[in-house]
Amino acid sequence: MHAFDRDIGFVQESDGVHNVTMSDQWSINHIPNGGYTMALLTQGMLSQSMLAGDTDLVSCITTANYMDRCDPRPAQILLETISESTNFIRKQARLVQDGKERIRAMGTFIKFTDQSLPRHYEKGPEKMAPPDQCLKVPSMGGGYSLFDQVDMRLDPECAGWTTGKLTDRSVQKGWIRFKENRKVDVPAITFFADCFPPCIFTSHGMVAWVPTIEYSVNVRQLPTSGWLRGIFTTRFISSGLVEEDGELWDQDNSLIAISRQIAKYHPPVN
Repeated sequence: MHAFDRDIGFVQESDGVHNVTMSDQWSINHIPNGGYTMALLTQGMLSQSMLAGDTDLVSCITTANYMDRCDPRPAQILLETISESTNFIRKQARLVQDGKERIRAMGTFIKFTDQSLPRHYEKGPEKMAPPDQCLKVPSMGGGYSLFDQVDMRLDPECAGWTTGKLTDRSVQKGWIRFKENRKVDVPAITFFADCFPPCIFTSHGMVAWVPTIEYSVNVRQLPTSGWLRGIFTTRFISSGLVEEDGELWDQDNSLIAISRQIAKYHPPVN
């Protein structure tokens, strides 16, 4: 079993109640990554719907509000169906730990039966160097276990912050895949869309803490290739908040997902 499947797995206690053990293998500074927790919640919502065995046909929109940090310990996911129709299933998932609700997510899952729907892009992915010409993010230890699990390559144009060379644009782009080969499905996409370092590192350096407040992912389709190309952009820092708009593309230049994340901007205290 792949480590990702193991760590988003659950034991069903009763209808709508899943027991999970949050893993410490997908963490940033010892805290489970927000994309990993989104994958947990997405997997729970998928498992309770008619789409569970047919995820190749699924497009979905998931939005989570992060009310408190999670720890790598046991938790429960409480699931509820909000509405169902021919093409849409709307779910709610709440992650509770130590009797306290930590994350609440809403998911809209769409089952398309017509694969000939039109596709039109007014823009394509930004150009970037191929994976073998990008900076490979190494395993870091010290509570950053996420980078033991993913193969991430940062485009040289955006990687200067790692050596103190900053840019004018807050753009982070590069390539990502699992280190151990695994099919990229809907939970994996919701995970990958929150793996890259914050965009503001490219323009401001590692000078702030940016905990997630809200995170949304719209999965449009599944990829046809192993590598995903990520482009993430921040345009505004104001009122103590920072936004990050993301795109995931496959190697055939098909749009896989778009995302938006709102985070608290905590600059260092002098």
